[in-house]
Amino acid sequence: MKDLKIQINVSSDTFIRDPNSSELGRRIIFNGINLIDELGFESFTFKKLGEKIGSPESSIYRYFESKHMLLVYLTNWYWSWIEYKLVFSTINLSSSKEKLEKAIKILTETIKTDDLFSYVNETTLDRIIMNEGGKVYHIKDVDKENKKGYFKVYMQVVQRVSEIVLELNPKYKFSHMLISTIIEGAYQQRFFAEHIPALTDIDKKNEKTITEFYTKLVFNAIK
Repeated sequence: MKDLKIQINVSSDTFIRDPNSSELGRRIIFNGINLIDELGFESFTFKKLGEKIGSPESSIYRYFESKHMLLVYLTNWYWSWIEYKLVFSTINLSSSKEKLEKAIKILTETIKTDDLFSYVNETTLDRIIMNEGGKVYHIKDVDKENKKGYFKVYMQVVQRVSEIVLELNPKYKFSHMLISTIIEGAYQQRFFAEHIPALTDIDKKNEKTITEFYTKLVFNAIK
């Protein structure tokens, strides 16, 4: 696999051994993403992943203590990558309006693979976040995992965009609620468009439909 041009840092609390530190670890991530996407998280197991990569199941447990923690890692990687995109795309913009428009686009658009990371297909991972991401925190131990910081990077993304909202309207009281609603809502609308189209108005011929909807929603809310 190719060398990375940049590094996405993921909290060491999410893994036993950093998968980016070895070829086997990167194969676990690459094939784990593809297998979760193919089978669904419920049917995905480390045994099946081991068979896929031609390595004992026990070797995967040297990196992650459970498949739940693998999903936590992938979710953290994804939001760290989104934060990188937010910073990179807005750093040279002086207008708060332009920054917010760009941020909404990043949070709502269909992800395209950027080829910076040979062991992560961002398009496939984005689909996993849409279909399976809620399973990271819709669990009984969510409070414990929150205290461990498993959702910190997601909260950082919400905070970063919330601050842009407050640049435009410092008196707006619901910036975090607004941004988290955009993120979760965009995934839900994409899911509906694919599986239950009667619940949405997305035009599949126009990939910008969701971005246009949430852009109008945000600016109408904060004006």
